[in-house]
Amino acid sequence: MASEQGVPLAVELTGIVKRFPGVIANDGVNLTIARGEIHCLLGENGAGKTTLMRILYGLYQPDEGHIALHGKTVRITSPKAALSHRIGMVHQHFHLVPTLSVEENIVLGLSEGTGPFLNLKKTRKKLRRLAEEYGLQVDPGAKVWQLSVGQQQRVEILKALYRDADILIMDEPTSVLTPQEVDGLFGTLRTFVEAGLTVIFITHKLDEVMEVSHRVTVLRKGKAVATVDTAASSKAGLARLMVGREVIFRVEKTPPQLGERILHVEDLHARNDRGLPALRGMSFDLYAGEILGVAGVSGNGQHELSEVLTGLRKATRGKATFEAHDLTECSARTIADLGVAHVPTERIRVGTVPAMSIRENLILKSYRSADFCKWLILDEKAAYENACKAMKEYEISAPHDGTAVGNLSGGNIQRLVLARELCGSPKFVVAAHPTYGLDVGATEQVRRVLLEQRDRGAGILLISEDLDEILQLSDRILVIYEGQIMGIVPAEGADLGQIGLMMAGSHRQEVSL
Repeated sequence: MASEQGVPLAVELTGIVKRFPGVIANDGVNLTIARGEIHCLLGENGAGKTTLMRILYGLYQPDEGHIALHGKTVRITSPKAALSHRIGMVHQHFHLVPTLSVEENIVLGLSEGTGPFLNLKKTRKKLRRLAEEYGLQVDPGAKVWQLSVGQQQRVEILKALYRDADILIMDEPTSVLTPQEVDGLFGTLRTFVEAGLTVIFITHKLDEVMEVSHRVTVLRKGKAVATVDTAASSKAGLARLMVGREVIFRVEKTPPQLGERILHVEDLHARNDRGLPALRGMSFDLYAGEILGVAGVSGNGQHELSEVLTGLRKATRGKATFEAHDLTECSARTIADLGVAHVPTERIRVGTVPAMSIRENLILKSYRSADFCKWLILDEKAAYENACKAMKEYEISAPHDGTAVGNLSGGNIQRLVLARELCGSPKFVVAAHPTYGLDVGATEQVRRVLLEQRDRGAGILLISEDLDEILQLSDRILVIYEGQIMGIVPAEGADLGQIGLMMAGSHRQEVSL
C-alpha cells in the first residue's frame, strides 16, 4: 500500500474505535503515515491523539478497526508486541530507573540485561554506533539521575533505536527542553527520516508543527477531520481545524503601568520532597501591574517556589514579604485570606475536589465568608447564583452547576480554578503552568484573563515551561536553574538564545531588583 504521493505506507489505521465509559475517544479514525516522514498529530484536549497512539503501541486494544504496518494487517496486543513490530514510543514522562546507568536502562528487559552477571561490551559498541549515527551523544556509564532532562530524553530515544525501532512515536517531546535542546532534537528527527525511519510527533505547539513536520493530521472530538501537507497549511488554518473557529495567537498587551512593590523575596531557601535543596538563595521583587515570568526547564525549583509563596511548603531560610506579612510564616489559609490567588500546577489534585460539584468548588476558599454563610449555614441560593455568574463569565461548559468537576475537560477545570481564584480581585497571583495541556482555544482565553488581571493592577508571578507564553505575557523574565536565579531580563527584545543558555546553567548575569 502506498500514499497518494506514491510513497510506501509505514502505518495505516482504518476505522479505529475506542470507547471508555460514557466517552468515545476514537470514533472511526483513519490515519496513514508514510515511510520516512515526520507526521504530526494535533487536536484539542480529549480529541483522542494519545489514545490513538496508545492503541498503535499496544497499551490499548481498539474496539473496532484494524492496523496495518508496511502493508500487512497486524494485531498489537502489548508494548512488547509493538517493539517486535519495530514500533518505539518516547513518553512525555520518561520510563527510566534513575539509580541505574544509561547502558543498564538501555538493556533493561532484554536478554542481555538478565542474569547474575552483566557483560555490556556489546551494548556499549552498539550504543556508540547509534549515538554517532544520530547525534545522540550520552555517557553510557553515567547514572540517569546525573543527566539533564534533555540527556534523559536521548536515553529514551536510544532505548527505542537499540531495539531496532523504525517507527518512533514522540509524545510532547519538547515540553521539558531548552530552546537549544529543541533545535538539537529537531536535527535528530530530520536525521531519522533521512535514514528511512518514520516519526509520529504529538504536540500542541503549532510553531513546532510548521517547523519540523511533513504532514499533519488534526483530530477533533475523536474524529480525524483533516490530513494536510504542512507546507501547504498555516498556523491559523490548523488552529481553525482544531477548534472550529478563528484563534488569535498574538495577545494584545499594553505597556505595564507599574505600581508599588507588592512582593519582596530575600535569600529564599527550600527543600524538595526528597529533602534535597530546591531553592538556593532566591531574591527578587514583584510590582503591582506587572507579570514576572519564571522561565526554566522543569524540576529546577519552580514548583517549590510556587508552594512556598502560597503556604504549601515551608522555607528553610529567607523571607517572602507581601504587604508587611512574611508569607513563609503563614499557613495556606492565611495567605488565601490575605488576597493571594493561586493557580496550581496540578489543577485536579491540588486545585479542585473532583467529586464535588462546580458550585461547591467555586466557593472552596470563601464558604466561610458572610457572602455564603449565614449563621453557620451555607446559603445555597448565593452559591448557586455565584456559580451561574462564574460559568457565564468564564465560559465553563457543563450541563449544570451541580456537575462533578471530575467530569469536566481540562480546559473547563482550569476556567473554574481561574474563576474562583480571581473573583476577589487579588493583588498577588501565583499562576503555575496555567495553560499546560490546554488546547489553543482554552489557552487563548486563559492568557487574556491573566492580562486583564495585570491591567487591573495585580502583580502576577507566571511560572511556565512554554517560552512563547513567557515572552508574550511577561513584562520581565526571571530565569531559574537548580534553584538559583541566573538573570532577570526585560521581556521586550529578550534574546532567546541567551535565555536558553541561562536555563541550561551556562550563563549568568547580574540581577538588579
